[in-house]
Amino acid sequence: MTENKRDRLDSVISELNSFVIGFSGGVDSSYLLFRAHTLLKDKVMGVTLHTPYIPLSEIEEAIGFAEAHKINHRVLELPFPDQIRENPPARCYICKKILFDHLLRFAAENGFAHVADGSNADDAVSYRPGLMALRKLGIRSPLMEAGLTKLEIRSLLRDEGLEIADKPSMTCLMTRIPYNTAVGPDILEMVEQAEDFLSAAGYPGTRVRIHDKLARIECHPEYLEKMIQLPERELIAASLKKIGFRYVSLDLEGYRSGSYDGENTGK
Repeated sequence: MTENKRDRLDSVISELNSFVIGFSGGVDSSYLLFRAHTLLKDKVMGVTLHTPYIPLSEIEEAIGFAEAHKINHRVLELPFPDQIRENPPARCYICKKILFDHLLRFAAENGFAHVADGSNADDAVSYRPGLMALRKLGIRSPLMEAGLTKLEIRSLLRDEGLEIADKPSMTCLMTRIPYNTAVGPDILEMVEQAEDFLSAAGYPGTRVRIHDKLARIECHPEYLEKMIQLPERELIAASLKKIGFRYVSLDLEGYRSGSYDGENTGK
């Protein structure tokens, strides 16, 4: 079944022939870029958009992946869009439209016929307002068109022998902040530092959601028991307070994608 979907993906890639991929360095866009490069070589380019709300570690990993596989790659530095500085509920839609407008211009200026992203089949049934923006802009999603799910993409990456297969999912830092909240570099830096610390401490994929000066930690359920034991609990609390948080809490529901979305969507 997965091989059939990979063949479908290859057909979509061949049809596009010449395109730019919005390359975040995550599992999905990494597989799409790797496969497209395998088939098309320099007819495809990965472009990583570096904004103030994307963790630096993600940019560095994207660069490292492209260099390791000798893939055509560029990083574009973009400023913080004024339209999302107050973190509106429509942030993801607005942001995707702005960022992929840049990619469309880049593609046209550099002789590429299309722009694609790494959305997969799971995204089609999830709350993904950014997808609406991509569809309006004519952005293609080859993984979704092939029907590939996240688990299947991880499996295909393992088949290729690529360590990135087990990389935790990552989203932009704006998702850690409540809607209708002014966002400045200090808040983003606190979130990034806290999540970098937790990842290095053995809790990759953990989110730190901000509620004023309170840090609400969302982690995978298997981490919960270890986090609440001494001395781990004291170390985590002290480290996050040193970063600038006044209070540190552990969300007993654990990590869940888009946990702020329910406040505005009813989910």
